[in-house]
Order: sequence, then C-alpha cells, then structure tokens
Amino acid sequence: MNKLIVSLDGLVIKEVALTKDRTRLGRRPHNDIVIDNLAVSGEHAVLQQSGEGFVIEDLNSTNGTYINGKAIRRQALVHGDVVEIGKYRLRFVAAEATDYETTVTLRQAPATRAGETLPALAAPVQAQVVGALSASVRVLNGSAAGREVQLSKVVTTLGKPGVQVAAITKRPGGYSLTHIEGAARPRLNGEIVWGEPVHLSSGDLIELAGTQMQFILEG
Repeated sequence: MNKLIVSLDGLVIKEVALTKDRTRLGRRPHNDIVIDNLAVSGEHAVLQQSGEGFVIEDLNSTNGTYINGKAIRRQALVHGDVVEIGKYRLRFVAAEATDYETTVTLRQAPATRAGETLPALAAPVQAQVVGALSASVRVLNGSAAGREVQLSKVVTTLGKPGVQVAAITKRPGGYSLTHIEGAARPRLNGEIVWGEPVHLSSGDLIELAGTQMQFILEG
C-alpha cells in the first residue's frame, strides 16, 4: 500500500496510508493529513492519484512545498522522495517498493563461513535498470570490513531502523545520498548530509550508524 511516513526533527510521528484519490495536507482540521504548524498553510498541498502513481501539487501555500530540498509546484512522486512542508518531512513509500528497493541493515548477520559475517540484505528481487552506470559500497570497518554491496536497485536504504537510515538513489544522472530517518545524520567526506540529496562521486566516504563505507562507481 502507498503511504507517507511523517517525521519531525528526525523522529517518525506516524504513517498515513494513501487510500483516497485525493489526499489534502494542511493546518486546518478538515485536511486528510493535518500538520499543526504555523509555517504550514491552512490548505497547503494535495496528493492526487495519477495512474499507478501519485502527483503532489502545492496549493499556493505561503511557504511552499519542497521535494528533496527543491521547491515544486506540481510533481510526480517517486518511491523514497521526501516532501518537506514547514519543519515536517513526509517520505513517500510506494506500494511496489520491493520491485526496486534493496535494504542493507548495518548490523552483524549470521556467519556464512567460519569467521566471516556480512551485512544483512533483503531478499533479491528483479532490478530496474536506470542508465548504464553501476555502483557498489565497500564496508571499511567492523566485522564486515572489505565486503561490497552492489547497488543494483533504484533505491538502496542503509542503516539501522529507528536509529539512523539513509538512501542511495540511482537516477539517469547518477547516484545521490539522502538522509531518511534518525536524529543523527550521515556524513559524506566528513560533511553532514542535510535534507537535500547529495550527488555521489566514485571514492566518496560515507559514515552511517557507526559504519564507514566507500562509494565505488563503475561503467
């Protein structure tokens, strides 16, 4: 089921299933999703089902509607997009997310061979190919140091749920890193990653949930 995960200051407040053709967001109580914040207009934005996806439209709000850090008037939502309204973040989760998302949980997994552990991976599913680029992340510390995870899906989420989660998204123009969940934010080459997706270059160093990784681009 399509849904929005609503968070404030890195903490998840609630999840809202998108069951209607039109879902209104705003400060007034008659909205489907009420966001009680003075930076939010009475009727701020609307989500409308379009085919198998959703389109979000700003309703001439005072402070605007942002997707992944960029102001929009009307835009189709892609799985993993983060809608910013005031101080609130609403992450769009598509019903078909497992068709193109891999989750990498940064914790010890059962040993596959004596003395060897790997990050836990979601079951493999069919990948969607976006462009000719391919990439991976190499774990640099911990018991899984030296292991590589292929970024074969459109979206790969990394981290510890409830603690710190980020996503690497594969688009025609390359790969980008986005903070998803947690009060602590990931670092890219020592710099904190804020709301807007940050473009990744081969060799970039990512720090997330106590794990250091290197982004490797091929092709």
